[in-house]
Amino acid sequence: MDVRRYQDKDQPIWDTFNQGAKNRLFMFDRNYMDYHRDRFQDHSLLFYHDDELIALLPACERGGELFSHAGLTYGGFLTGTGMKQHTMNDCFEGLIRYCRENGLKKITYKPIPHIYHTQPAEEDRYTLFANGGKLTTIDASTYLNLNTPLKMPKGRKAQISRARREGAVIEVLTEQQDYDRFIDLENEVLTTRHETQAVHTGKELKLLHDRFPENIHLFAAMKDGKMIAGTVIYEYDTAVHTQYMAANEEARQIGALDLAVATVIERYRDSKRWLDFGISTEHGRIYLNEGLIAQKEGFGGRTGVYEIWELGL
Repeated sequence: MDVRRYQDKDQPIWDTFNQGAKNRLFMFDRNYMDYHRDRFQDHSLLFYHDDELIALLPACERGGELFSHAGLTYGGFLTGTGMKQHTMNDCFEGLIRYCRENGLKKITYKPIPHIYHTQPAEEDRYTLFANGGKLTTIDASTYLNLNTPLKMPKGRKAQISRARREGAVIEVLTEQQDYDRFIDLENEVLTTRHETQAVHTGKELKLLHDRFPENIHLFAAMKDGKMIAGTVIYEYDTAVHTQYMAANEEARQIGALDLAVATVIERYRDSKRWLDFGISTEHGRIYLNEGLIAQKEGFGGRTGVYEIWELGL
């Protein structure tokens, strides 16, 4: 197994392989990964067997450790349909050897959740365990099965109807001012309720939308010409993910965010299998925000998990 560190000249090879991977995600395209390259020391890897590229590992380096990936929701090996368990075992053997040779003391690894796989792709999780990897974190996300959804409670349906009666309408917006308004709304909510800020700025979201217009969408709830709620959706092959959701006080009273999410569900119910609402765990993943997860469960979602593993070297 030949393990090579990613260089800029490898971008065409990287992006082509990612496009054909059985667990591909557009955010592993280098045009996405490299937008915040100033914040992370990239240490992505390419895995070759007999000069054939068989796997990619999006990763960064921090403090003598390899993270896959500290700047992305998920990381983990990207593999083609030819990847089998014994080959993944060889990939990890090569990875461990590479890290030791390059003075890296630990691997932090975030597998891609199964709902994003077009074919089963959990060879990495078995090999992590077999090599003494420790499951250190489980985050509680909420998945909604778009093909066979659970019924929404009457209260949620009533809120959606109220939003329509109150004059809220959902628009898919694309301009810079729209993303700026949404992030201002998001930061207002995050600052008040969670004492934090959005990872992205409005300018960054607009940049990413322009690079991936088929994958990133802003569903905004508008009332009297004003944005009062909305959600930014990341669209993948098998699933859509609510990257952000935000609502001001008026929107919470009349159910405008409920209407936005219901619109997303209706839009994708025939073309995707899953809606991923994202995690509801906070403060180092030890606290479950029960109100937040209950809101997501109210659309018919149920718990799925994101994992973080550590492998000491």
